[in-house]
Order: sequence, then C-alpha cells, then structure tokens
Amino acid sequence: MPYGYNGKILRVDLTSGTVTVEEPGEIVYRTYLGGGGLASYYLLRELKPGIDPLSADNILVFASSVISGAPIAGMVRYTVAAKSPLTGAYGEAEAGGFWGPELKFSGFDAVIINGKAEKPSYLWINDGKVEIRSAEKIWGLETGPAQQMIRDELNEKRARVALIGPAGENLVRYACVVNELKHINGRTGMGAVMGSKNLKAVAVRGTKKMDIHDPEKFRELSRNLTELIGRHGPNKMYRKLGTSQFIMPLNTQGILPTRNFRTGFFEGAEKISGERMAETILKGEEGCYACSVRCKRVVEIPSGPYATSGHYGGPEYETLSSLGSLLCIDDLAAISKGHELCNRYTLDTISTGVAIGFAMECCEKGILTEADTEGVEFKFGNPEAMLKGIEWIAFRKQGLGNLLADGVKAAAAKLGQGSEKFALHIKGQELPMHDPRGKTGQGLSFAVSPTGADHLRAPHDTPFQVPGPNLGRIAPLGILEPVDGREMGARKARNFTYLHFIWSLYESLGVCNFVAGPVLALTLPKLVEVVQAVTGWETSLWELMKVGERAVTMARVFNLREGFGRRDDTLPDRLFEPLESGALQGIGIDRREFEDLLTLYYEAMGWDPRDGVPTRGKLAELNLFWLDGFLKNHRPGQDLF
Repeated sequence: MPYGYNGKILRVDLTSGTVTVEEPGEIVYRTYLGGGGLASYYLLRELKPGIDPLSADNILVFASSVISGAPIAGMVRYTVAAKSPLTGAYGEAEAGGFWGPELKFSGFDAVIINGKAEKPSYLWINDGKVEIRSAEKIWGLETGPAQQMIRDELNEKRARVALIGPAGENLVRYACVVNELKHINGRTGMGAVMGSKNLKAVAVRGTKKMDIHDPEKFRELSRNLTELIGRHGPNKMYRKLGTSQFIMPLNTQGILPTRNFRTGFFEGAEKISGERMAETILKGEEGCYACSVRCKRVVEIPSGPYATSGHYGGPEYETLSSLGSLLCIDDLAAISKGHELCNRYTLDTISTGVAIGFAMECCEKGILTEADTEGVEFKFGNPEAMLKGIEWIAFRKQGLGNLLADGVKAAAAKLGQGSEKFALHIKGQELPMHDPRGKTGQGLSFAVSPTGADHLRAPHDTPFQVPGPNLGRIAPLGILEPVDGREMGARKARNFTYLHFIWSLYESLGVCNFVAGPVLALTLPKLVEVVQAVTGWETSLWELMKVGERAVTMARVFNLREGFGRRDDTLPDRLFEPLESGALQGIGIDRREFEDLLTLYYEAMGWDPRDGVPTRGKLAELNLFWLDGFLKNHRPGQDLF
C-alpha cells in the first residue's frame, strides 16, 4: 500500500462534465514526487505545443506531493500549473495554507482539469466524491463573499476553497489563485487559466487520515522540529516580523527595488518596514496547516480612507516593495489597502506593482499623459494612483487598465516610443522585488527560470557569502566555501546549480522555504528522514536532488517546445545599468561576465551551451529519454551514424 500519498489522481473534463480517477503507480510518484515535478510530467505528456493558454486546450493541474499534509511544520504547499497566459511558457505557482493537505485528506494527490465549462462552475471534492456545480450566482464576486457563498451552499464551514476573483474572470494575464483569502498561488497567471475555463473555484473537504509508514519516527521528527523552530533565531524572526523583516536590511545593502529599479535605496523604507507594521497595524500572526512558524501577517485598519479587514491577511515583503518602495510610496496603510484589493480581486501583487511602476515612468517620460490616466497623477509617490491602477487592472478598465492587464511586455509593445526600457520583465513575467546587481546568482535565477523572473525558483546569494552556520547547512551538497554575492564565474555557477536543485525539490515536495530554506530549522539530512518516515522509501539526498534536477529539466524542455531559448535567458537592460543611489551606487551587472556565467550554467546542467538544450545523455541519466523526441529539431547535425 502507498504511504503518505493516496495513489489517485482526479481527472475532470469541464467540457463533457465527466470525472475519472487514475492510479499512476509507485514509480511515477517516486520519480516525480508531486508538485511541480508531477505537474510537468502531465503537461509534457498531454499538452500540445503551441496552444493558446486561454483556450479550452490548456490543461490545469493542482498537485500536492507524497508528503503533503503530514502533520509537521512546512509540508503544506501545493502547485497550480498550466501553460502561462502571461509568458506563453511553462506556468507554475505554489501556495501554502490548508488547501493542499485537505486535497490529500479528500483522497486525491492531484487534480487535472481539461476543457471549458459551458457556464460558470466550481468543483466540489468531498471525501472521494466529486461534483461540478453551478457558479453562476457567485461569478463576478470578490473572493471573500464568493468563498462564504460556496461554504454556505455546501453547508460545510471547513471546506477549503481555492478560487479566483474578478481579475481571474476578466482574464488579467497575471491573475492569481487564493485559498483562505490570504494564501496565494501568485505568479504566471494561473487565475486567468481558471477564468478561461469558467472555473470559479475548487472546494475540497476530507476526513481521510494520512497513512505514515513509521509513525513513531515521524512523531520524533515532528517534535524535534517544533522545538528547534522555537529556539532557532531565523525562524523566530519569521514569526516576529514575517518576510517584512527584509525591508530594512535590503535597503541598507542598496538593493531594495525603488523607482522602478532605478535605485536600490528608498528614503521611506523605515515607514513601510516590518518593525513599523508591528508597532502600528499588525493585529496578529497566522500560519499554515501544522506549522509553528506562523509567519503570515494579519493587519487591520478599522477606519479611514484605507480601512482594511484582517480577513485578507497582510502585506508580505514582496508587496511592501512592489506597492511601496518600487513606486516610492511610504504610506503603510495605503500599501495594506492595495494588498487587500489584490487579494479580493486575485491579482499578483508583484506583477501589479511593476505594471503600475511602468505606467508611472511612462508618464514621467511623457509617453503617457493625464488624458490616458483620466486626470489621475500617475507619478512616483502617489498612493491614489497605485490604488486606482489596481482597480483598473482587475476590471480591465478601457484604456490604461486594459493595457496593463496583459503585462508590461505586451503594454510596451503597444506603446512603443522607447517604453520597452521601462518594462521590467523576463520572458514576459515582471521582476520580483530583488535586485540582482547585489546578488548575481539571483540574476541568473531570474534569467533561466522557466516561468520568467521568479524569486522562489532558486536560492538567494546573501546567506552563503560568509563563513558560518548557514554555509554549514549546505555542506552536505559539497559546498564548503563562501562566495560573495556579487561574484560571477565558476564558483557561482556551481553553487547555483546545486542549490537550485534543492529549491526545485522543495517545489516538488511541497516544502516551505520558511521552514527549510535550507538555512532554516529543517536541515537537508532531516528532510531525507522525513521522506523516509512518511513513505517508507529507503531514499537519500542524492535521489531527492535528482528529482529537483529532473523537474528543472522538464520545464526547460517544455519551454524549448514553445520556442524559447538562450535569447530569452537574459535580464532587462536596466539591470546592466548602474544603480543611481544607495550602497551600490554606480554598480551594474557586466554583460560579458553574465553571458559567461550563463554558459557555465548550461554546461554544468548538461545542456548545449548554444541554446540550453539538454543533451541526450543528460535525458537518459535523468530517466527522461521519453522527452528526446521533442528536441530533435533543436539539435542540428546530431545524427552521427
């Protein structure tokens, strides 16, 4: 019997209204584990290249993992994946909360959704039973009222609901998916894919207990991890300040994105910091299923123009920067209101902030005028412009809102006039709030990420640039020497390659970076023990790293099929330019050194350096030779016999 996982994949065809169950077998689960790895497997096998991401032909995958839902901190994350409507490339986003474990308790490990419902619908999964129900009464509602109506209709207060708001319904290309109103599958536009399928929500409820192979060992691991989290300094800081703790350190380092990435220093940083939040509007901390870290912020502003409800959580670092420093807005209440609106409408706060920053710089340069903004001053520092921009984007208001709703790459292509320089994206996805001019491995991560720029696809350089306990935690990978954050070359390529296998592994296992990281409480050797105790597999760090590498390679093949290559693995011109102020004033990324770093990475991965095509030997080594047929046209002159 399977331990940890159910051995069942739910398939739903919205066009025909049919529901079936697939049982893939242990080899599939052990090869891909779940999450991003399992999603990539199904998308590559079943999705035809070249399809329109917003058509019924796209396939939407919700996937947990073989350990998701185990009652231990950090084993909660799940993946939503499809072809991205924002980039046209591989699309994937993870979220925590309670939805992923609840899916496991309902009897399924993943849900694969095909087709398009004739009318607005939602999916109800309840202890192995599945219904496609009408969502006509809740279509058009914001997430809070929609979630409540679904629970009332089902008469199930504990139903966990992953759903979209107006932005997803209006096919904003960076619309996201939210569960519990505050846990976000944020990037790559998975909410727009749901909207294109007339799918408002997937509600789940389950009472099935998770079968664990070695309950006694697992209880010991869980108890030890809880104790370690309680005394581990970095984890204690996550509870105290959440990710908002990073505002001030990054500002001091000169890499807090400000004024649309022109500078890395924001004079108003202290006003939007985690410390200021804790002193003023913070009302509590929340966490995910079985987690003692409790890193989620809950803010509340009872009255005034920026009144907000605690139901939607509170802004994390990325939002504090994307709706704050990036736009030169130092009003914490306004940023919190912007965060709430994005969660109500299901907008990715990163892409939304970058889109508004693009518009502000276009106004600054005269490419857009007040006639385009209906008299609203779209200038840096204006919170009213930020809030108006969110509303206009979510509802695709004719004009600027509709323009920005397709992302900055498409917006710049329509506007022209040199606006491309202000469109901060990679492969069409807007930059996260981390400046690679101070951590070059993060720049490489942005460039090669199959989803476009993403801050959670690989590690950040700064924890590993000095000797100390953080470096010791990655010693099991054979990484023994610190490497400076701004260093380029062979040492950076090696460290990055190994570490991004680990981050990819986390995405396939559904492990939270704020518990593992691997600089946080759950060490790499202990993670192996957790997988062994839950599944009963005699596994190793080697085997698990190969799962991470396998997932990276599958996503690469997906993008090669869609026409992406080395020319797309680059950075916006602005990041090669010097920062205007701050601790790194005058510093930019050297193009030639960056291109050499990219080549080193390709070669370390076993990919052809010309276009990043995995070699036949690498596919064979990863048990992915079934993908070789997709790459024949990418290997000119490969036939040697």
